[in-house]
Amino acid sequence: MTATPAQTNWFDRGGGRYAAFRPNYPPKLAAHLAGLAPGHGLAVDVGCGTGQLTVQLAGHFDGVIGFDPSPAQLDHAAPHPRVTYRPASAEALPLPDARTDLIAAAQAAHWFDLPAFYAEVRRVARPGAIVALASYGAPRLDDAALSDRFDRFYHDGIGPFWPPERRLVDSGYADLDFPFDELPAPALAIRRDWPLDTFLGYLSTWSAIRQAQDAGQGDLLTDFADDLSRLWGAADRSRRVVWPVAMRIGRP
Repeated sequence: MTATPAQTNWFDRGGGRYAAFRPNYPPKLAAHLAGLAPGHGLAVDVGCGTGQLTVQLAGHFDGVIGFDPSPAQLDHAAPHPRVTYRPASAEALPLPDARTDLIAAAQAAHWFDLPAFYAEVRRVARPGAIVALASYGAPRLDDAALSDRFDRFYHDGIGPFWPPERRLVDSGYADLDFPFDELPAPALAIRRDWPLDTFLGYLSTWSAIRQAQDAGQGDLLTDFADDLSRLWGAADRSRRVVWPVAMRIGRP
């Protein structure tokens, strides 16, 4: 039987690499969501991974709970005195009714059983609460030759190995069902200046890379890395990498 998105956990391996190489969100994201919330008692980060957004929310809320079904992710989650991490799926949150000011999911909602998750959102949200789904798609590089080689790798090289849910990320969640009173989202982006090994480390966390390796096609990454190293210049040279951030924000 084919697994549903809710049953498939593509990130159960390599929590340490995920923590090391996945970029953090711009601080304005957490600040914006906190400004919309009806209070600052409790926020939850669903599908929190290693806590990239979770710890940023802790700067605005009295308490934050990060939920993830993967022990490997939670074992590497960033600590914070106001953050608690708990193993749980998005579809069965161990929370009381009507107590949560903010329900967020960052780079995770495309894996959820959305009707079940949305039922949980409505159950746990206090009046006026905010639900926010954030994502970032493929990165953009600061050089035309690098961008061209990366685009061919992303779309043609490992394109067949992306799970179907990836199309929701590529569309910036525009095609994702969102049955709430929607609010406008600010234009935000993640910007990093990375050397080559950090950029390749980030790519190694992609589910499509692991799928290609499992299918005996790991040379796709090796060939791409060889090409990129020739185009990059000195390996320790920092290149600007930009990910546009997309958000769907609403009130249950």
